[in-house]
Amino acid sequence: MSSRTSVHTPGIQSNPGTNPFTTPLRQSRAPSVSDNGASGRQNSYFPASGPNNLQPRKRKFKSSRLTPGEYDEKPWALGKHPKLKWERGIFYGSCVLGVAIGAFLCYQAYAGVTNHEYCLIMEDKFDGINKDFWGYEIQRGGFGSGTFEWTTDDPKNVYTDAEGLHIVPTLTTESTPITKEQMMDNYVLNLTTDKTCTGEGVDRCSIRSNKTAGTIINPVRSARLSTKGKKTITFGKVEVVAKMPQGDWLWPAIWMMPESDTYGEWPRSGEIDIAESRGNFGDNYTSGGRDSIISALHWGPLSEVDAFWKTSGQHWVRRTDYSNEFHTFGLEWSEDYIFTYIDSRLLQVFFIKFNKYMWDRGAFGKTLVNDSALYNPWAQTGQFNTPFDKPFYLILNVAVGGTNGFFPDGVGNKPWGNQSPTAPKEFYDSMANWLPSWGEGASRGLTVKSVKMWKQGAC
Repeated sequence: MSSRTSVHTPGIQSNPGTNPFTTPLRQSRAPSVSDNGASGRQNSYFPASGPNNLQPRKRKFKSSRLTPGEYDEKPWALGKHPKLKWERGIFYGSCVLGVAIGAFLCYQAYAGVTNHEYCLIMEDKFDGINKDFWGYEIQRGGFGSGTFEWTTDDPKNVYTDAEGLHIVPTLTTESTPITKEQMMDNYVLNLTTDKTCTGEGVDRCSIRSNKTAGTIINPVRSARLSTKGKKTITFGKVEVVAKMPQGDWLWPAIWMMPESDTYGEWPRSGEIDIAESRGNFGDNYTSGGRDSIISALHWGPLSEVDAFWKTSGQHWVRRTDYSNEFHTFGLEWSEDYIFTYIDSRLLQVFFIKFNKYMWDRGAFGKTLVNDSALYNPWAQTGQFNTPFDKPFYLILNVAVGGTNGFFPDGVGNKPWGNQSPTAPKEFYDSMANWLPSWGEGASRGLTVKSVKMWKQGAC
């Protein structure tokens, strides 16, 4: 007997003397669904007879589509379901009810929008600087915020052209005869002697540079215009169309202050910030550079407990910033509420409803300063909106730097410390870092196309 093992392949019949593994197949394919490989089971790929016939067997194609007679034509149309009319009624009734509810809610929202009557008291498109509207605030003392600029009425710092009003900061050494050496040591700037200072007090109007003490003449000059003594509103609207400046550590502001300190010195009598920004490039300044706008109310019985953080807002833009084009920065203020907006009343930066006493809103009754209880300066009025119930005037300015915390320490490679006694010198010493960001001409300044002020009520 031969020692080689005979191998049987299911479905293949071989001729005697013919090796099925060496005889080439004429055609190959994957097994059909009937190929199960069982011994003796007929393989449907090959015919049942004809040992040498390896051609595949052809099968008749049969469609899987239904043919007429196997189903009813549109059985749902043969008769109406008894519940069909109720289903339709519920569906269409729900649609009508939904539309009615939506219309009612829209009407309620529309009717709830307050639309006061207003009287336009000021409109300026800046063909020039109108002295009936604007006055210059000239001083060097930092305006309570420790800012580094000296504000002037110099045409290099404030002027108008076809684009509008420009408030542009300049280096003191490039816009005055003061040299760098004088700015650093042994020079006296006295705006009282010049009879130009509008501030009160020695520090606001004069300074002597001293190299040993690190005291320098204000390294930058800018401008600040206000409607103080000329145009004020108690309740009304303000709209300023403006473009913000570019440049590190620039601080443009559109804001309002009380005409008189009825309730005491700042912040007892209040402050309204319509729009403030920082000239720093936004990607390098995480607290919000010129890609953000900040609005706030400042109020409190003492500066140490200014509660602006409870009445403030910030709006950011993406892939652009507020120095690229003009925007409308608005305020609407009534006895019952106050809010600021950008371009439209729909884009509000903050909204405050006067529905409780400001003393209670600030929780000042629970606060101690130097272990002493606070005094309520607004109790005598009995009004929820005090101190925001008196005439306020408008201010436009570009400040530079500051030590009050608007530019937080340690953010954006800030070159000075808020507690440093030589902050202006530290700022000036790093000029090579920030001056290139200011650009040239009006781009480093606040540009104002128009200003409108309305008082609430009929003219």
